[in-house]
Amino acid sequence: MLKIAIYGKGGIGKSTTTANLSAALSTMGYRVLQIGCDPKADSTKNLVGRSIPSVLEQLQKNPHGLTREDLVFPGFNSTFCVESGGPTPGIGCAGRGIITAFEKLEELGVYETYAPDIVFYDVLGDVVCGGFAMPMRDGYADYVFIVTSGEMMALYAATNIASAIKNFGKRNYAKLGGIILNQRNIANEQALTEQMAKEINSQLIASLPRDGIVQQAEAQCKTVVEAFPNSGMAACYQELASKVLEVCHG
Repeated sequence: MLKIAIYGKGGIGKSTTTANLSAALSTMGYRVLQIGCDPKADSTKNLVGRSIPSVLEQLQKNPHGLTREDLVFPGFNSTFCVESGGPTPGIGCAGRGIITAFEKLEELGVYETYAPDIVFYDVLGDVVCGGFAMPMRDGYADYVFIVTSGEMMALYAATNIASAIKNFGKRNYAKLGGIILNQRNIANEQALTEQMAKEINSQLIASLPRDGIVQQAEAQCKTVVEAFPNSGMAACYQELASKVLEVCHG
C-alpha cells in the first residue's frame, strides 16, 4: 500500500488535483482511497458526485455505533472516499479533528477492509500544526507532494511545508516527492516555481495548464478524468499520475 499526502495552500487547486489523480490512477487499474483532511470536507465531492458526511459529523450523530460504511463512500470507477471534517468554525481545533478521524479509521479497520493500492491524504497546507502535519508523520504517508502556483503566498506555503518535511525526515517519516505546479498564468510562473523547488532541494514533477475545462467538469460535480476523458487536460492528469508512481517507486 502506497500512502501519499498532497499538501498546498488553500484555494490553490490541491483538492481538484488530488481527485483527478485518484480518478486517473483508478483508470490505470489501481484501487484508490482518498481521504480529505480539510474542515470544509470538499476533497472528494467530484469523485462521489456530491458532498459526503465527514467522520466528525458521523461521530457527533452516533459516537458509539459507527460502521465502516458510515465513513467510506464509493466514488468514480471504484475509488473510495472519506472526509475527516472539522469542528464548527470558531470552536475547537481543526487539526485535532484530523487526528480523531484517523484514529477512528484505524479502529474500524478501514485500510485492511478496503485494501487500497494507493491512499491519498488531501491536506490543507496553510498551517502545518500537529494535526495537519499528522499525515506526514506517525507512519501515515510515505511521500508528500506539494501543489503550488507561482504566486508569492503559494510558494511561501510550499516552502513552509517542505521545512516541516525536512524536520520529520530525521525520524524516517514521509519524504518530499516533488512539486506540482498548478498554473495561474502569472509572469515567469514556471521559472519561479522551478527556482523554489531548487531552493528546497526538490524537483518540479509536473506543470498543469490553466484550462476552463476543469471548471466545466466541477460544475457537473465530476473530475476532468470522468467528465472529459479524451481531453488534453485529462491527459495531463494521466501523465501526472504516471510521474507520481515513477517518483514513489524509484
